[in-house]
Amino acid sequence: MEYYQARTMLLLIFIFPALVECKVRLYNFRVVLTNTTKLCSTKSIPTINGKFPGPTIYAREGDNVNIRLANQIQYNVTVHWHGVRQLRTGWADGPAYITQCPILPGQSYLYNFTLTGQRGTLLWHAHISWLRATIHGAIVIFPKKGVPYPFPKPDKEKIIILSEWWKADVEAVINQATMTGLPPNISDAHTVNGQTGAVPGCISPGFTLHVESGKTYLLRIINAALNDELFFKIAGHNITVVEVDATYTKPFSTDTVFIGPGQTTNALLTADKSIGKYLIAVSPFMDTVVAVDNVTAIAFLRYKGTLAFSPPVLTTTPAINATPATSTFMDKLRSLNSKKYPANVPLTVDHDLYFTIGVGIDPCATCTNGSKAVADINNVSFIMPTTALLQAHYYNISGVFTDDFPAKPPIAFNYTGNNTAMNLKTTNGTKAYRLAFNSAVQVVLQGTTIIAPESHPFHLHGFNFFVVGKGLGNFDPDNDPKKFNLADPVERNTVSVPTAGWIAIRFKADNPGVWFLHCHLEVHTTWGLKMAFVVDNGKGPNESILPPPSDLPTC
Repeated sequence: MEYYQARTMLLLIFIFPALVECKVRLYNFRVVLTNTTKLCSTKSIPTINGKFPGPTIYAREGDNVNIRLANQIQYNVTVHWHGVRQLRTGWADGPAYITQCPILPGQSYLYNFTLTGQRGTLLWHAHISWLRATIHGAIVIFPKKGVPYPFPKPDKEKIIILSEWWKADVEAVINQATMTGLPPNISDAHTVNGQTGAVPGCISPGFTLHVESGKTYLLRIINAALNDELFFKIAGHNITVVEVDATYTKPFSTDTVFIGPGQTTNALLTADKSIGKYLIAVSPFMDTVVAVDNVTAIAFLRYKGTLAFSPPVLTTTPAINATPATSTFMDKLRSLNSKKYPANVPLTVDHDLYFTIGVGIDPCATCTNGSKAVADINNVSFIMPTTALLQAHYYNISGVFTDDFPAKPPIAFNYTGNNTAMNLKTTNGTKAYRLAFNSAVQVVLQGTTIIAPESHPFHLHGFNFFVVGKGLGNFDPDNDPKKFNLADPVERNTVSVPTAGWIAIRFKADNPGVWFLHCHLEVHTTWGLKMAFVVDNGKGPNESILPPPSDLPTC
């Protein structure tokens, strides 16, 4: 009887996600291989329940979410619920070898977490190797029942997931790169809700966003791409941004959204133009010499009543190196900072950290050129452990990691100057930085020009942070903090560090556990551009991590 009641509740949630008030949301995720055709060729891809993108998780603020993940493919799997705070439930966060050991083929694991103090759009994705290329989907968190949005109520809501597509097997792509020590091949196309649209050499209808004149739509835009920051633009239409990374913002109008991997943007679209078909363009951003997939994904916004075969209204995409467009968009983002949704920015800090980020070259006897590309924070390229860090922390297992991650770069230099003569070799290790519970933390993420400068979208697990400052060149610790925005800075979980520039973030370490900080360009994560914070327990059970679940995978 309980089984059928659960199935009935699941059915109601899927059909009426915004109407059903339920304390527990139940989902069954099966990781399976699915034959999929794109770019006029077919391959088998890992998916959840045979869908690309995967199923959407619907819940309300305060709900408990249970997802049973059954691994039915040949690869080890984990899934990360990107942006979910996971208060005291780090065992459900998902990054392989950080908070859990992988789910082996034929095994399953129950992800169990509560959505505390969060509402908006997030995403979920695989967090091992490059499986998130096709294992990803949306998380939609509605406000508590009876609580309105702090913006005009839309008539309808639409999810738009942006991603990348490789003709080749993606695991083969990264395995070859790891073996040779060379950068991996770039993707062949971008997708909108799993569809590329027409690309040179292959006709495809692409995704269509259907609208009715006079109605307003809440677009939940998600960048699930592996390696590309993207521009999103609809011909002839401005949209009003009202939220990023599941935190409300002061509304502002724009014709172009800049969105990095792992970021989400909610925006209101009013269908107030002439009936017809309008081009939706998704194009990449890259303002340096690094290779990027420059294929624009094509989709269409189509008004009800549009005649068949109507020619579309076209638009121009931002230049691939349109740095001003990215800065303009990021500078407009401000926290709503209302009485109900305040911006609780730490005004003083207990830990003042300065992290230089970049790439390097290390020796590799088995690689093609006798060397391999690596990436590092404060010259430490992170080595993945073979036991999960959270397990080692919780059970006090020695030899898995050290807590001596450097708070500053080992050597000061002109980080954004001409560094062609720099030693490109890094150190490596499995190092974490320890924080006392509830301490206030400031991290300045400083880009460097070693080999090549690049924009780095950085993601912090387990927390939201406030982006209190940003700039080009080297951070000036004497003068730049005087210009920090401590009143209404945008609050989010992923932020792009500008090319040859810096970002300053602040957060309160109010979540005990082990929390990953890494570049969300998967190529850089693979190369070691990552570290972890260990947040110790506070006082009493409410400030301590919960015990591990009985079905936690073992290494």
